[in-house]
Amino acid sequence: MRAVQLILTETFKRFFNSEKSSGVLLIACTALSLLLTNSAAGANYLGFWQTHAGGLSIELWINDALMAVFFLLIGLELERELYSGELSNVRNALLPMFAAIGGIITPALIHFAFNAGTPTQAGNGIPMATDIAFALGALALLGKRIPVSLKVFVVAFAVIDDLGAIVVIAAFYTAHLAVGYLAGAVAVWALLLVINRHFRVMALLPYLLGGALMWFLMLKSGIHATIAGVMLAFAIPYSATDNDQKSPSHRLENFLHKPVAFLILPIFALANTAIPIGTDWMQQLASPNSLGIIAGLVIGKPLGVLLACFLAVASGVCRLPGDLGWRHIFGAGILGGIGFTMSIFITNLAFPGNAEIIGASKMAILFASLIAGSAGFLWLRLVSRTAADARPDAPD
Repeated sequence: MRAVQLILTETFKRFFNSEKSSGVLLIACTALSLLLTNSAAGANYLGFWQTHAGGLSIELWINDALMAVFFLLIGLELERELYSGELSNVRNALLPMFAAIGGIITPALIHFAFNAGTPTQAGNGIPMATDIAFALGALALLGKRIPVSLKVFVVAFAVIDDLGAIVVIAAFYTAHLAVGYLAGAVAVWALLLVINRHFRVMALLPYLLGGALMWFLMLKSGIHATIAGVMLAFAIPYSATDNDQKSPSHRLENFLHKPVAFLILPIFALANTAIPIGTDWMQQLASPNSLGIIAGLVIGKPLGVLLACFLAVASGVCRLPGDLGWRHIFGAGILGGIGFTMSIFITNLAFPGNAEIIGASKMAILFASLIAGSAGFLWLRLVSRTAADARPDAPD
């Protein structure tokens, strides 16, 4: 079958390029953070992130405020995909949707199998998410060896994966609920939707001011404040026919890409990978919680993605793109095991105040992400080379 030729939009190209560069920077920041934490300056470095300003520690400002901007960008990307991207066509959307569902449920079940009935059962959500930046970074290293449709597939299923993680955060990681503040946040969101749908206000300022108020109300409600970022994204006007200069959603997404990729996520990595590595770090990796995280990401992700996609295709619900084979889907699933950003984020919510379990969980995430990233890269490099060698016109 002739390979399906896909033309990437300029927006997608910018997204892909910024995400792959961000992955390299995230690796550097993680290495620096681990080095500083476990050096003579470790106590001062850890103390810095716990310094309080405006009622919150610097770490909480990063995780609750800066990461709301990250979630806003995820929401804008999801909105674009739903309106004019790969997810706008139901048949195109079904394959990455099934991949995401399989990649969410299977890792969670594996973690549950290791931790059912224990205090660390709360970590079931940790291995659910895929880190887009690192996954696309690995694909970028492969260059033109891999089909274009594989890049689109990975982005689509990773975005849906993140959406699933957002739903999990809202549904299962809310310690207490202040109904009045939540009602206020929903009322602000409804007002922004009216401004968008009824009055068609195209200026960004009213939405950003309303989003800031919604963030504050959500913070007070008990539901994690970053959810306000996703809600705001869907209140901002989007038009599939407008160019980047006219659509507020397009303009904001283009503006946020570089600050998020090169400022917010690196700062998040510096603050959240400050993990003291003790002499018992190997024993910590062998705990049920750590094993659940590692097995969930390294085994559960590719297994869940592959099985869900196979069932969807075998039942006739959807089909593989012409230039993709099951070896590519399996490779994408392996890369899906790179958890990092969202996995670390959920770790902080799953075990609040328990520094030991949080540290061990983050070590497991880093270990699993390293395995998944390396294995996914090597697998796709191998199958791409094999496919090239199999072509009659393959170079010697």
